[in-house]
Amino acid sequence: MAARCEARVSTPVTIEPDEWAEIPDDPTALLERWLPGNDDPQRPLMTLATLDEDGAPDARSLLLSEWDADGFYWHTDSRSRKIAQVTRRPAVALCVPLLGIPSPDVRHQLVVQGRAEPASDLEQRRAYAARPPYLQQLAWQNTPGFAALPQHERVSAWRKFADARPDALTPPATWVGYLVRPDRLTFWFGSADTASRRLEYTRRGEGWERRILAG
Repeated sequence: MAARCEARVSTPVTIEPDEWAEIPDDPTALLERWLPGNDDPQRPLMTLATLDEDGAPDARSLLLSEWDADGFYWHTDSRSRKIAQVTRRPAVALCVPLLGIPSPDVRHQLVVQGRAEPASDLEQRRAYAARPPYLQQLAWQNTPGFAALPQHERVSAWRKFADARPDALTPPATWVGYLVRPDRLTFWFGSADTASRRLEYTRRGEGWERRILAG
């Protein structure tokens, strides 16, 4: 019997652009490449990690409202558990997955360690004005009492509130914002072609120390 040869067709490999060709000394330059602009209505979802009164970790997802050279801003209800936690222990961490942002082939993740402090009144008002109508109304009605209502009453009360206030809402007294000033930033670079890796910036005085880590 004649030997049979099977031809193997190799699949061409597309090499991703080398994001490491130019590593900036200041992480702000990299943040500008990775994060959407503050005027982009599609805000990234992130995880905020805190410590409870017993020192146990706690976490929840919320929107990254905006960011600037000082740090990263988020907003919530002043009566929430996370506000009690950051008031008691301001050390926090943020995890911002950026899969497909800003383009479909992007595989990024940003981890921030720092301290939370109240944002300015101006920033809090600006962030509220930038929220879509649903989230503005949510800031008014997302209360324990409203959560306890039967579903049909919740739907009815929601509609009545919106109908009674057709104009733009102002922030409720319970609307608060916090700034996380970073002490450490870790940029995770994913890849379909090779192993992932991380670029870490640690604050040293007025500048940053950087190092490369395995993914």
